[in-house]
Amino acid sequence: MNLVNRDQAVIWHPFTQHHTAAQPLAITRGQGAYLFDEKGKSYLDLISSWWVNSHGHSHPAIADAIYAQAMTLEHVLFAGFTHEPAVLLAESLLDLLPTSFAKIFYSDNGSTAVEIALKMAYQYWHNQGKPERKRFIAFEHGYHGDTFGAMSVGKKSGFFSAFSDFFFNVDFFAYPATWTGDPEIQNKEDATLDQIRNYLQTHAATVAGIIIEPLVQGAGGMRMCTPRFLQKLAALVQPWDILIIYDEVMTGFGRTGDYFACLKAETTPDIICLAKGLTGGFLPLAVTACRERIYATFLGDRFAQALAHGHSFTANPLGCAAALASLQLLQHQETQAQIALLEKVHDIALQQLRKTSPVTRTRFCGTIAAFDLTDDAEYGSERSYALGRRFIEQGLLIRPIGNTVYLMPPYCISVAELQSAYEKIELALQGVTT
Repeated sequence: MNLVNRDQAVIWHPFTQHHTAAQPLAITRGQGAYLFDEKGKSYLDLISSWWVNSHGHSHPAIADAIYAQAMTLEHVLFAGFTHEPAVLLAESLLDLLPTSFAKIFYSDNGSTAVEIALKMAYQYWHNQGKPERKRFIAFEHGYHGDTFGAMSVGKKSGFFSAFSDFFFNVDFFAYPATWTGDPEIQNKEDATLDQIRNYLQTHAATVAGIIIEPLVQGAGGMRMCTPRFLQKLAALVQPWDILIIYDEVMTGFGRTGDYFACLKAETTPDIICLAKGLTGGFLPLAVTACRERIYATFLGDRFAQALAHGHSFTANPLGCAAALASLQLLQHQETQAQIALLEKVHDIALQQLRKTSPVTRTRFCGTIAAFDLTDDAEYGSERSYALGRRFIEQGLLIRPIGNTVYLMPPYCISVAELQSAYEKIELALQGVTT
């Protein structure tokens, strides 16, 4: 029995309708920007394997760091104990984040990083004797993870309707998504800001926090907003002392062209969630970082005032070692130059696609590029899957989100490889609409 048949006998895959889904592709190894199946065929990983492989597959610097750490300390509980990789990583992250950030809380994935951020924001007010401040503001099409708190602030993403009875109250506003040549962006931004302003006149005293994916909504369709909107949003809510949470699980670690989207947007949230590219795709690890004033409200003589959250593998030394190696790679001059170069390639290639292919709303931000097909295709539809299979036939790993096609390649991809990929995308799109 081959690997795929063995898989189908025992495994339940994520975000998969097994009754209609095609067989999974069996991957045996990865190298740089490529994955290889059991027959030796190569696939250019243009989505960094769900946005995590920042520097490509099997990078020796990260693999060596994990090995060296494994030979020293593989794990120790993190309640009442510490270790150098966790301290070094926290110091390194705080050096890159805005200067007002002071504390790092470790977890294991993006959903949990968001869950912790929501707990921090709620308990921040509860510890100050203001339990009425428990409402959250979020944005339509936002996706923040699959735990119940994360689902509550992402319920307008369309993924979680089966669980709606369990969600807490969240108030949603339109995300002013934009694209190249969008003539209505100013009006869309103003409309959303006006709606939030009116809402705050009545509800501000009961709002704990606002959560947003800065610059790019990921699973919602790579929908992009402007730095100007984030700046105006921060100015709008700050007089009410509403905590601002940035979900940078996807946008962190260079994806938007700077180390973090908050730096590119020149805004400073109160809490920031990081995961995915943190370890370069090698191991699960996540971070929720916050300002000193938030941390200070959890200090007291009673344990009830503490943040009672954690898991067995909190701050796992192997994950921290991988993250430290990945951060070092990210800060290399060559990597930063490559990130800037990839953005230029996206810009030129998207201009060409607009001329030759049935696409609309082309957009890019840093190493992220996206466009929509002129015909609709829902998430999980056969039409969307069929397009994904066309790309696989061309040796491209691209996973469309409904009628949105996006690219988020690892930074090690060459200009020639990315240009060739766009040529193959153009070929795959021929005849895609009827």
